[in-house]
Order: sequence, then structure tokens, then C-alpha cells
Amino acid sequence: MTRILGALLLLVTGLAQAAIKTDDLQPDNLFPHVSMETNFGTIVVELDRTRAPITVNNFLRYVVDGTYDNTLFHRVMKDFVVQGGGFDLKFNPRKTREPIVNESGNGLSNALGTIAMAREDDPHSATSQFYFNVANNDRLDPSPRRWGYAVFGEVIEGLDVLEKIETVPTEYNSAVGDNNVPTAPVILKKAKLLPAQ
Repeated sequence: MTRILGALLLLVTGLAQAAIKTDDLQPDNLFPHVSMETNFGTIVVELDRTRAPITVNNFLRYVVDGTYDNTLFHRVMKDFVVQGGGFDLKFNPRKTREPIVNESGNGLSNALGTIAMAREDDPHSATSQFYFNVANNDRLDPSPRRWGYAVFGEVIEGLDVLEKIETVPTEYNSAVGDNNVPTAPVILKKAKLLPAQ
């Protein structure tokens, strides 16, 4: 019964992903680049469609639609992660699409400088939130007994920007319900899909 339910979940999620329009997401570019302008500097990531095609298309759809523009990095933990993609500048949740299938186990590890999808306890609950690994976090990778967190690219410029961000002071914020919210806003001003190389 569990296997049948799992197969149905994958089918439904796959159908939802098929509905994502991709013709403006450089569908033939296996390694698209995205620039992320923050108030600490610019980060450029190279995404990997060969290992995480569903995740990359999902992320790029949010990028091209402008969902990430003027959002907060709302969770910052030194030597762990810098997370964003979910809240506007007033801590209002951004509207999201349906969750996607978890593509952890694709051979990419949660290593320093990689970008991965944040999710809830349900392994297939990732929507718009993502995080940067600011340490080697292989404990977030999958194992034979549990799902991991899907890595879908890496930082190719601006690792020093993440190093600055990870040291900002943090505090508890009731709107987010987390102890690791920066005391002064860390803003993702603009995310942009760069022209194909």
C-alpha cells in the first residue's frame, strides 16, 4: 500500500511539473547560470539540469517570474546554511506553486558552496525556498534509510558574499518562527537568468 501511495504521489507531482512552462527557461541549456544580487554583493550559481531537471526548472520558473526579487534570506546559520526564497521584506510568505519531487540521491552532495532545496519533513514538500551550504553538510544527503535535501547547483562567483552573510547577527523572529533570523535585513534584490554561455 505504501509503495502504491508513493507511486501515485510521484505521478501527481510529475504531472504538476509538466504544467510548468519552460520555453523561456533555456530548456536546451544543461547548465544555466543565475545571478543573485543581494545587499551584500552578487552571487552567481551554475545549475545542473543533468542531475536535477525538475528542481532546476522549478527554481528557474520562480527566478523568471520575479518571485525571488525583494525577498529576505530569513535563516542564517554560521557554518551551516543561508536560506531564502520564501518571504518578502515584511516577512509575508511569497506565493508558491505545488511542491516538487525530491531529487536528492542524484549524486550531488550538500558540499560547501552548493545550492539546494529547503523542505519540510515530507521529502516531497519543496516549493520556492532554497539554501546555500556554507559548510560541508553531508548529513543533509540521502541515505538508504531516509530522503535527503536535493542539491541542484553550485556557486561559481560570490562565495565571499555568502561568507559575509553567514556572520550576520541573528535573533528569534515570531513571523518566521525561527531563532536564526538576521537582526538587519539580508535582501535578495534581484534574481536573473543570465544569457546562455
